Amino acid sequence: MKNKIVLVLHNIRSRYNVGSIFRTADGASVNKIYLCGITPYPPHSKISKVALGAEEYISWEKCKQTGRAIDRLKNEGYQIVALEQNRKSINYSKFKPKFLVALVLGAEVIGLPERLLNKCDKIIEIPMCGQKESLNVSVACGISIFQIINN
Repeated sequence: MKNKIVLVLHNIRSRYNVGSIFRTADGASVNKIYLCGITPYPPHSKISKVALGAEEYISWEKCKQTGRAIDRLKNEGYQIVALEQNRKSINYSKFKPKFLVALVLGAEVIGLPERLLNKCDKIIEIPMCGQKESLNVSVACGISIFQIINN
């Protein structure tokens, strides 16, 4: 794939979500996943169960501090893009990526803290129509990745 995209996962608690993100990352040719904060990491049977082995060949790195990972990626020339419902966010379909892209995803319930959002170049969101105003983080990740690489 010609476009370079990496994922930064901040405090994703569910091993199943992490496994699902690995599997989606493989399907979208994501170059690397940064597993930050309390995000679980391979090897683990619950991650492997959902990832179907993708965790064995998708490059990944464990990082204690999400902010430092973002700073490093920014210094390497990545456009830092958060997926979050926020007053500053734009519709994900209107986002025009400038590759290299680092997509930052937050904890399942509380999302990304303001201190991390302030480090991002753009904040995008998927518009919601139903009573629940959010998607599962792994589902939202998949929708966003494919929108970014096909935009």
